[in-house]
Order: sequence, then C-alpha cells, then structure tokens
Amino acid sequence: MRREMRRGKPVIVLFETGLSEVQLKELLKAIQKACGAGGSLKDGCLEIQGDHRDKIELLLSQRGLKSKRAGG
Repeated sequence: MRREMRRGKPVIVLFETGLSEVQLKELLKAIQKACGAGGSLKDGCLEIQGDHRDKIELLLSQRGLKSKRAGG
C-alpha cells in the first residue's frame, strides 16, 4: 500500500495483492463502502481516493490479508 498525490489530492494504491480480478472487485467495493470514498481497479492495482490508510489496513486485517505501508 502506498500513498500518491494525483492532481494535488492523496490516493492510496494497493498493489501486489495476489488476488484474482473477481476478489479485487469485491475488495474494492468493501473498501469504498467502509471509507465512503471513490476508487478504481487499474492494471491489477486498487486506487482509493483520499488518505484512508488506517481504515484500509483494518479492513484488510479483518479479511486475513497482510498489508505494509510503502514510501513513508
């Protein structure tokens, strides 16, 4: 998971998840609902609008997935 800036706003990118396309779409919907934010699936990476790293990490751990912050 890394935080990037796009058009001056933060975006959280989840990459190298090892999940299938169907699992990624399901995870994206769950994250969007939990964070109340928009997002998309591009090239196997989830992109979530806004800085919701704490909520996303909690959701991933509840689903038994490990996460690690990248890039500071």
